[in-house]
Formats: sequence, C-alpha cells, structure tokens
Amino acid sequence: MSKILIRGAKVLGGEPQDVLIDGETIAAVGEDLNAEGAEVVEAAGRVLLPGLVDLHTHLREPGREDSETVLTGTRAAASGGYTAVFAMANTFPVADTAGVVEQVWRLGREHGYCDVQPIGAVTVGLEGRKLAELGAMHESAAGVTVFSDDGKCVDDAVIMRRALEYVKAFGGVVAQHAQEPRLTEGAQMNEGVVSAELGLGGWPAVAEESIIARDVLLAEHVGSRVHICHLSTAGSVEIVRWAKSRGIDVTAEVTPHHLLLTDEMVRTYNPVYKVNPPLRTERDVLALREALADGTIDIVATDHAPHPHEDKDCEWAAAAMGMVGLETALSVVQDTMVDTGLLTWAEVADRMSFAPARIGRANGHGRPVSAGEPANLTLVDTAYRGSVDPAGFASRSRNTPYEGRELPGRVTHTWLRGKATLVDGKLT
Repeated sequence: MSKILIRGAKVLGGEPQDVLIDGETIAAVGEDLNAEGAEVVEAAGRVLLPGLVDLHTHLREPGREDSETVLTGTRAAASGGYTAVFAMANTFPVADTAGVVEQVWRLGREHGYCDVQPIGAVTVGLEGRKLAELGAMHESAAGVTVFSDDGKCVDDAVIMRRALEYVKAFGGVVAQHAQEPRLTEGAQMNEGVVSAELGLGGWPAVAEESIIARDVLLAEHVGSRVHICHLSTAGSVEIVRWAKSRGIDVTAEVTPHHLLLTDEMVRTYNPVYKVNPPLRTERDVLALREALADGTIDIVATDHAPHPHEDKDCEWAAAAMGMVGLETALSVVQDTMVDTGLLTWAEVADRMSFAPARIGRANGHGRPVSAGEPANLTLVDTAYRGSVDPAGFASRSRNTPYEGRELPGRVTHTWLRGKATLVDGKLT
C-alpha cells in the first residue's frame, strides 16, 4: 500500500495538521510531516473527520435490487463520507437467519466501498410473533450485534422483553421502530393542524412516545440495552432524557430529514416528503436539534430508504414511505447543527462516527484520528455550497427531498483502511 499525506487539514475542525497514512493505518499526525514517497492531498481549509458510521441504512439486497444493491448503496455511502453502514433486515427474504446476514456481509466485503454490518431481525419474517435466530446470527461470520424489525414495531411487550433478555447475554442491542400500530392505522402524515387541513390520516406523536416509554422500562427491568430508531417528537426526547437520568441503558438516533423538514412540506402533496415516522412540526424539529446538541439523542442515522421511481411518482396515498439520505446527511447536519452553532465539528464526529460505532460494536470504526489507528477517514470542504442534484447520486434511487435545495459542505475524499474510495468527489 502506498503512503498518503493529507496536508493542512483541520482535524475534527481544529488547527491545521498533516496526517500521514501508511498502508491501512495512520502513521503520524502533526505539523510539517515528511512527504517523501507519499501521494499528497492538499487539504488546507478542509475538515478531516473519522469515517462516518451509519447505524440505519436500507440496502434492499436481497430481494429489491430495483431500489438499491449492496454495491450501489455502499458507493452512495462512500460518496457521503461513510466507511461503515449497518444494513437493516427488511429484505426479501428477511435477514432473520445466519444464512441471510452472512450473504449481506459477504457482499459488503466483495464490493469494498465501505464495511457492511448486517442488522438481524428480532422476529421471524418481521411478523412480531416468534423470536428470530438471534444467537445464530450473532455467532455467524457476520457477528450480528444489532437486531431490529425496522419498518415494523415489535409491539408485543412479551416478545420485546424476551429479545432484550436474549441479546443481553452477548452484549447486543435491540433497535426499536417505535410505532404503536393500532394508533397509526391509515395514517399518512403527522397528526396536527396540517393533517386536519389537508384531510389526511393523522399519525399521532403518542404512537411513538408510548412505545418508547414502555421499552425503556422493559430495558431497565431486564438490565439490557435498547436503541430508539429515528426519534421524531419533542415528547420522545423528554422520555429518553428521563430514562437516561434514571441510568437506563438507552440510546437514540435522529435522521437528517427530521432535523430540517416539517409537516408543512406535505402541503405540496409531493410523495417525496412521505416518510416513516412522518415529518413533524417546527417545535419538534427544534427540540430534536437541542437534544442532539445536549447528548440526549446520541447519534445521527440516515434511515437511507431508496425506492424506485414508480413507487414515489404516484398519488400520495399509494406512495412508499422513505427517503435516500447517505449522500446528503453530512450537509444537512452542517446546515442545521454546525452553521447554527449547535455543534462543533468534533461533536459531529462523535454523533456520526464515534457514538454509532460504539453502539453497534463496529470494530475499527469510530476511532480517533491519531497515530496507530485505522485509516478510516473523510475530508470535507465545508466552504462549499451547492444545489442538490439527484442525477449525480451514486444510489440507484433518487427519492431525495432536497432536490434543488442549496446545502453547505461537500465530501471530497473518503478512505477505507487507507484505500481511497472517493477522490475529489468522484468514486474510485
């Protein structure tokens, strides 16, 4: 492997330094490092971060390769500065056995744009009735540590308790899609003023909050870990904050779109804004930003949910729920959290690399930018501003809510264990 010298980068947003990569490892960090024999990347004015880690990605393979594949999804991840993603289990067939999770894991290893860590289903077929092969998936080559029925809620309290008890034995975590199904039957958007005016079925905040309240109490009772997927309401923030104050082992994530967009967007009836959980109110958005800043919400996760054109270019009621997010996540976080003064770049590194790697036990990722550490890195031109053009996405799908919107920041380089996957904004 060749040597690479990243010259003059602001490491985690701090003072300019040089970073020397030798093979798969960071060899040195300091000023005026020797560049003899090294490829030089001029990085003056740019921010160097540890490679980003996404705890919530839908890669769709196997079964929905018309939406995304492991190859296209990991190329999108590299374009967005990610070196590791956790792939959700709602594939066809469902990732509820050792065989399926190993298939996804091996596809990630073969393609090489980022590491792929499969998430195993909590229940067989995501049906909520019988625990899946949690132990077998953990013991498989994929080494699954995170389990989720995302897309569906584990709404049976007994099943949820059993899952928490099971994963406790090997330090795993259950990632809950908090949605009480009986309270969201026929729901199309956030329940509130806008849904009433538009005549669309409302999705009440309590449908999310009631499940979170139940599950943090179950986690406390069992002494296990629970992670809350795509938290979206001010009330959910208060429940998680209360649970943490009691010492309950709960973590939570927020998506970029819930940090920026509100249910007012639904007035356009454009299905690109249809997502689960739905876009909430401005009050919720501000509460989520505050909670991410103060650490109540631990991480940003994309919930990258690609859909083919025909599943989104239709009437609102028939449209699929979800948005792509890997290639725009860091820009949205810069726009909503950094440029507003709520987070420093060092804190962005925590919320988008260190913490998600820690929650998911992603070995070799979320490590400090220092000598001896794996060279998983991303370089960001934070001064850049430009309009989002989905035609240039690496993802197979184009269902972004940001088309034409001006956003700050652009990932220029990504390195996975010292190998460049993105150079000057272009995939290698």
